[in-house]
Amino acid sequence: MPERDLKLLIEAAQEAGEIAHRFWRQDPETWEKDAGAGPVTEADLAVNEHLFRRLTEARPNYGWLSEESEDEASRLDASHCFIIDPIDGTRAFIDGQQGFSHSLAIARGDHVVAAVVHLPEMGLTYTASEEGPAMLNGTPIRPSDATLADADILASKSVLDPGYWKDRQPPGFKRSFRPSLAWRLCLVAEGRFDAIMSLRSAWEWDIAAGALIAARAGAVVTNMHGKPMRFNGQDARIDGVVIAGPALHGQIMENLAQMPGA
Repeated sequence: MPERDLKLLIEAAQEAGEIAHRFWRQDPETWEKDAGAGPVTEADLAVNEHLFRRLTEARPNYGWLSEESEDEASRLDASHCFIIDPIDGTRAFIDGQQGFSHSLAIARGDHVVAAVVHLPEMGLTYTASEEGPAMLNGTPIRPSDATLADADILASKSVLDPGYWKDRQPPGFKRSFRPSLAWRLCLVAEGRFDAIMSLRSAWEWDIAAGALIAARAGAVVTNMHGKPMRFNGQDARIDGVVIAGPALHGQIMENLAQMPGA
């Protein structure tokens, strides 16, 4: 079943890319969500509508969780649930940048079993199932074996806050950034960057697909407390993200100050 579900997600992600391309660099209608939740465009909604119809028609008994849909508690009772970000990196999309993605995942219970992150304008498709390898455009990928001293870590500036680190001293790693959170997880999975850190809560739809891809590539995937991630939760948020190769992940966790909730 995971392989059949993965095939469905790949097809749907490619269709999403075709829809998004029709709006990209065409000045799509854009507005701000309530409560400072960020921008949304007519492209986000068009992709979401297509994915909802395409995926739920194919798997009518699966639940649905998407950034651009009203959450329904019925998903919690389903054996499987789609976890979808129609366009991850909406600001990049609005600016005409290539670095936006479509993030599609299926959870069985509280763990992800099939995942796709597709960047249509860059020709990149990352995939994984719970039983198979993580791949980029059909080629297996693996994380780097960097250590903390020479690591290039994808993170926002906030991770350099001394309060997050033991002895109030951030390690001397290089910090980089990319606009799509889902893509950041995949960049670590393929070893182009050494780790990703986010020391604040993250929505499931941003990380569900990338988390499985990174795990199947061989990275250690945890929340910021070093605990396994659980998906299709009632709150639909994950308490931070730390993903890296095994040695680097251990070094990061050793240097982080203990966070509330650990």
